[in-house]
Amino acid sequence: MTVHARISKEWRRRMTLMALMLNGSALWFCYDGFIAWPAEEKRHQQLVTLTADIVPEGSKLDIEDPAVVRAWTQYAKEHDLKPKVPKHRSPGDLAGQRITGGIMLFFGVLFLGWMGLQHRKSVRVDGDVITGAEGQKVHLDSIVGMDRRKWTNKGIAYALYEENGKQRRLCLDDHKFIGCEEIILEAERRIAARAGASAPTDAA
Repeated sequence: MTVHARISKEWRRRMTLMALMLNGSALWFCYDGFIAWPAEEKRHQQLVTLTADIVPEGSKLDIEDPAVVRAWTQYAKEHDLKPKVPKHRSPGDLAGQRITGGIMLFFGVLFLGWMGLQHRKSVRVDGDVITGAEGQKVHLDSIVGMDRRKWTNKGIAYALYEENGKQRRLCLDDHKFIGCEEIILEAERRIAARAGASAPTDAA
């Protein structure tokens, strides 16, 4: 028997989407923290100067005040600036965006590296020996059971076998490595065949 179960297109699509979401969010935070928000704070300081005669001394600038909005709209039109009244972006606000973006980008790059490593893995059967995704070697005839409890929802089964007197299990993930089902069916066929062959002896 020869099987080579490689990374499935469905798994690749899901992981690619997750990578895009994670890294896209990271870049969005970084863009706000390093470019968009510092520029907005610069415009806000222009707004503070512009409305010095409108806002009473000691009062907080209200960017929703109609007089402030009118003043900024006119100023922005004359100086080719964004018409939206700029908000105050404190150093803490900027730092928060930058730190969050940096952390997310760090994990996003790690996730891409992990994805790359996963694409080098596969599950193989050469003759009677299964080579698992982590390099485990398991003889098909050493498998004594198949745990399918996660099969319906996740496409995962565990081949149960014994090694050095201990029961172990080999993960056969057909969702991730397309072709694992063929291995599972062959292992189950052999288990059933052994059980059928031993039945007369057990009865005697």
